[in-house]
Amino acid sequence: MYNKILLPIDLNHKASWDRALPTALVLCKTYDASLHVVTVMPDFGLPLVGGFFPKEFTDQAKKALTDQFKEFIKEHVPKDIKVQRIVVDGKPYEAILRVSKKLNVDLIVMASHKRKRLEEYLLGTNAMRVVQQSKKSVMIVR
Repeated sequence: MYNKILLPIDLNHKASWDRALPTALVLCKTYDASLHVVTVMPDFGLPLVGGFFPKEFTDQAKKALTDQFKEFIKEHVPKDIKVQRIVVDGKPYEAILRVSKKLNVDLIVMASHKRKRLEEYLLGTNAMRVVQQSKKSVMIVR
């Protein structure tokens, strides 16, 4: 049923993977699917903030994040799971949608955090935006 499963995570927020990762792993084992774990790096090159950082900052930040990501996968994903690590930049929901389309995944498994109703109404969450805009199935894990 599923061949490729996308799991967006934020390495700095355990709630983004604490429950979603075990769910994705079970699905991968059940369907012999590959796991594609994506983490999104903020876009430091934006004109508004880009001037505050040295030119090499983005490359250094991406390398540090990639190293941290590699260790995370080694520690949390069993060796029998086919896994791909993906580091992208930009707005989280846009990056998730872009990666899911590029990889042609069958399912996106992601966490959702409880937020205030007014805040959801005004801003929306990344999970909600992915659900609304994705052409692929999305499983929200709470």
